[in-house]
Amino acid sequence: MDMFCYQCQEASRGTGCTKVGACGKPPEVAALQDLLIWSLKGLSVWGQRARELGLADASADKFVAEGLFATITNVGFDEDRFVGLIDKALAHRDALRERVLAQDPSFADASLPEPATWQPTGRTKEAYLKAAAGVGVMADESLDEDVRSLRELIIYGLKGMAAYVDHARVFGLADADLDAFLQRALAATLDDSLTADDLVALTLETGRMGAAAMAQLDAANTGAYGNPEPTQVSLGVRPGPGILISGHDLRDLKELLEQTEGTGINVYTHGEMLPANAYPELKKHAHLAGNYGGSWWRQRDEFDSFNGPILMTTNCLVPPKDSYLDRLYTTGLVSWPGVPHIADRAGDAPKDFSAVIERALQCESPVQIEDGEIPIGFAHATVLSVADKVIEAIQAGAIKRFVVMAGCDGRQRTRSYYTELAEKLPEDTVILTAGCAKYRYNKLNLGEIGGIPRVLDAGQCNDSYSLVVIAQKLAEAVGAEHINDLPISYDIAWYEQKAVIVLLALLALGVKKIRLGPTLPAFLSPNVAQVIVDTFELKPMGTVDEGLASIAAGA
Repeated sequence: MDMFCYQCQEASRGTGCTKVGACGKPPEVAALQDLLIWSLKGLSVWGQRARELGLADASADKFVAEGLFATITNVGFDEDRFVGLIDKALAHRDALRERVLAQDPSFADASLPEPATWQPTGRTKEAYLKAAAGVGVMADESLDEDVRSLRELIIYGLKGMAAYVDHARVFGLADADLDAFLQRALAATLDDSLTADDLVALTLETGRMGAAAMAQLDAANTGAYGNPEPTQVSLGVRPGPGILISGHDLRDLKELLEQTEGTGINVYTHGEMLPANAYPELKKHAHLAGNYGGSWWRQRDEFDSFNGPILMTTNCLVPPKDSYLDRLYTTGLVSWPGVPHIADRAGDAPKDFSAVIERALQCESPVQIEDGEIPIGFAHATVLSVADKVIEAIQAGAIKRFVVMAGCDGRQRTRSYYTELAEKLPEDTVILTAGCAKYRYNKLNLGEIGGIPRVLDAGQCNDSYSLVVIAQKLAEAVGAEHINDLPISYDIAWYEQKAVIVLLALLALGVKKIRLGPTLPAFLSPNVAQVIVDTFELKPMGTVDEGLASIAAGA
């Protein structure tokens, strides 16, 4: 096989991609990503010891989160970028090694795992590709499949967590406990003394720390731009040139809005950037014109018709069409070979989006592909501000159930389940959503209950945290001992690794009876899957009728 990757929901044949990634990732990029993760594990061995000695390095902490984030599905596709990241991983590792050994020379005599000590034959792409052949997921064929499964589950959870840690750090928020955990958990995946039970415990700890990372990012976003407020977002277009911004990075959007002020350029959100339209400090820009298109996997058609430049701030990027390749720009950790990349900030100075702006002024207006409006902005602060109305509706029987339909969208046809389920849910049911899974039903006319929209959109995938806060506060208000005692059901859709950390966070918080779809992760061994099923009553997505029956039965 040329590669092996099974980290996303679209893993080939439900087992793993072996020739090329379903995401479009070629074998060379897959190999370099494997080596980067392996190198980050080695860095973390030294980073963990450095922290124990009071020698934690902030730049290394920052890099570990960035390196993990870069390997999330649909983020990085440029071989040269990954060569540079591996270079940096080795440089950080060796610098930590020197600092540690200066205080604790005996640590060199410890039985260190290979990633902590290996040296490449050269700092070249060719040398790295050769080394990568022996470090992938399936490199050790003798490894117990349950141990492998749990290690990979932890790593994919760490990748999702790292994305949230990185987003928060953009705003100057860093949490030493989160940085320490990323490295401790990475190092633990090299520890052959840990049993499957030990790794199960670490998996749940990953979920708890993931919830903390989501809370930190929520504080970062709301601290900078205010609490999201109920907002009707336009789906149409305005005359004049436009820039389409996709991904998740709200600071990138803010700086783009500031730099396009007074230029006659309209800025539109796409995909997971939709929730940005509800933040007071962002929506005050009159040229934030609304949202264009839908979920990430539709971008090849939507980017084509937009006519103007597209700025990708994070995932999800899919292999672009030639028709808009010359209008595509990347920034942050996202990359595509040959596509212009907007450089990182120098200190606290804003990024320079002048190249994107100049390109926009050369372009025609976007082609309108839909019209109307959709309501957003129902994060925890908003919902809790009207909690009395929600509770009254529950007590009066107007709201009989909540269904959490959060997570990721994707291309699989069976994801129509979520659209059909939303359409067929009883009219006394409210959907709580976050992430791009919402695009399966957020444009349906599902009405309101006493002025409360039947689809309450909390925001991006990290805003699943809001859904937990809402559930916890409602449980307290109605005197329930646990959120599982509420009239609430969970239909979670997953695709990539941020959805993995959302799932682990829910499990760590004790949420049970989640229906997960459209398929169970390929990286779960039968035994590991059974443990999760037995412990948390997790179940695979079934038919729409089965889902409706479970919801009606209170599950």
